[in-house]
Amino acid sequence: MARKIALVGIGKIARDQHVPALAASADWELAATVSRSGSVDGIDAYTDFAEMLAARPDIDTVSLCMPPVPRYAYAEAALQAGRHVMLEKPPGATLAEVHTLQAMAAGKGLTLFATWHSRMAHAVAPAKAWLADKTVTRAHITWREDVRKWHPGQDWVFEPGGMGVFDPGINALSILTEILPAPVHLTSATLTFPANRQTPIAADLAFSGGVTAEFDWRQTGPQTWNIEVDTNAGPLALRMGGNRLELGGVEVAGENSIMGEYPALYARMAQLVADGTSDVDLSPMVHVADALTLGRRLFTDPFDF
Repeated sequence: MARKIALVGIGKIARDQHVPALAASADWELAATVSRSGSVDGIDAYTDFAEMLAARPDIDTVSLCMPPVPRYAYAEAALQAGRHVMLEKPPGATLAEVHTLQAMAAGKGLTLFATWHSRMAHAVAPAKAWLADKTVTRAHITWREDVRKWHPGQDWVFEPGGMGVFDPGINALSILTEILPAPVHLTSATLTFPANRQTPIAADLAFSGGVTAEFDWRQTGPQTWNIEVDTNAGPLALRMGGNRLELGGVEVAGENSIMGEYPALYARMAQLVADGTSDVDLSPMVHVADALTLGRRLFTDPFDF
């Protein structure tokens, strides 16, 4: 029997990914939404989260899709009300608040799932398996996309806590931390800020072990989401955000689609709830925090949508 779930924050990512994934899931029934500006046809809609929690005790799981800054208060309220919680990436505005939620969930015997959708891309698991016994000599991330396409008019991404280019860049870091056979740490960063914004629009990162990354939110036309890894057994490349795997320049696994990521997240959440466990890996967010600590700041032209 499908479990009932509430979706909180009906914006672009919810409409594009969460709603279709839930509609196709045998594990979940979308039973309610909470949003000040959106709803889903045929689904019980609320504008106040506390009202939904009080009115729908039959809903034992909440998926939070709003921006990271306000998310903690919603997650805390849901856990206090005895609901399992699934967090859109990044899991919070700060590391400390997610640690607090993790301890709260554990104390109440509830599931907390800090999701990283890019880890569910088609080729990530086979890439991880292939790299497991290899020695990595170099790796480079190229992650360039168009903020106007993916976050049209969403000024919050350039406000404190919005993460700027790290909003997509953390997807690459979530893959990197999943597939590398040994952990790395940040050694330096250069962050480029628009003159009128609070978060970076581009970043160049260097890590231990010969790992580097370039993120840019100003690319128009085709988008670039590549991770290239050199090893003692030859090169590996992940293309299309981790959905296509190349070994030695030959494509060997994956699909030319990103549509399997969110269904896989909801399947994982169903298993976590059934098992009574949580999954909160903050390693991608640690790298972002380190970049904002170590980063040398450059400034560029003002940016407006």
